[in-house]
Amino acid sequence: MENINIQERMKHYNVQGLSITLINHGQISGTENYGLLEVESDKNVNEDTIFSACSISKFLTGMLVMKLTNQGLLDLDEDVNNRLVSWKVPENDLTKNKRVTLRNLLSHQSGIKDPENSFGELKSITSFPSLVELLEGHTPYCKVPIEVNYEPESGFDYSDAGYCIIQQLIEDVTGKPFHQMMKELIFEPLKMGSSTLDMSIPVMSSEKFSCGHNKNGKLVDGKYPLYPYPASSGLWTTSLDLAKLVIELMDAIKGESKAGISSNVIKDMISPQRGKGWVGLGVFLAGSEKEIEIQSLGWGVGFQCMMVAFPYLEKGAVIMTNTELGVHQMEGIIGEIYRTLIS
Repeated sequence: MENINIQERMKHYNVQGLSITLINHGQISGTENYGLLEVESDKNVNEDTIFSACSISKFLTGMLVMKLTNQGLLDLDEDVNNRLVSWKVPENDLTKNKRVTLRNLLSHQSGIKDPENSFGELKSITSFPSLVELLEGHTPYCKVPIEVNYEPESGFDYSDAGYCIIQQLIEDVTGKPFHQMMKELIFEPLKMGSSTLDMSIPVMSSEKFSCGHNKNGKLVDGKYPLYPYPASSGLWTTSLDLAKLVIELMDAIKGESKAGISSNVIKDMISPQRGKGWVGLGVFLAGSEKEIEIQSLGWGVGFQCMMVAFPYLEKGAVIMTNTELGVHQMEGIIGEIYRTLIS
């Protein structure tokens, strides 16, 4: 990190708080923390500071799916309607020849398009909609029912709705709340004690939770933006905990998983799906073979973050900020840090 003055760049971008954890040789090699949990406060970011990971939740969800696939509870390539109970993907002319699979949903190739202006942050702290209400189009987050808009596997559309379906599938198959399954099968074995998807926790009461800020460095409304669909966007975590998840992926490749995820399942997760070289299962890809790079980006109200890893080279980094710059991660401070790390 010697080629970049992080404090100066934070000032330049109005970034209030930032945490970076680096991975080398398949282990955490260091963590660096800068700035404040909340603008104009005296609360400094440290290694216990919890950020909203936004869409990096999809990488986490992918890891849980791999574990449940290993247990035989899920099958990546069967029709998801076989095991969905509470809600089913509506059948139409587009699903006649190809059915929606878990592999399609994880790789955003299910033929489902998120309706315009859907999947925003929580509108009211007092009411969390059920996933079924959400998928049926009965909530302010998604005002029309979710359905297949073109034949599965014939195109790519980044979809939060797809991950809502994955979450419902996991809850239907296991009979337990999604956040509980994640805690039992991923957080506890990996000792990710600072990670939560449980939005019944009054986050405001904790000194560890970071507030969200806008591109001018000002607090966002409500301070702590929440998303009522955890599998897609609900993870709150530290850069250290997220690095443990990345290391679990690297360990699983070598057959040394702590969560009991097999090597062949993980290799499938980081392989191009259906001929699209840039997308795996819950992660995005660049490069190939032993140089393969996996990425997961989080971008929501008040927060931006990035996970990047070279699993076979056993290198990686997690960069988390509590400021939403209004530009893609690669055009802001995260991109500057990323380029320093891989140069």
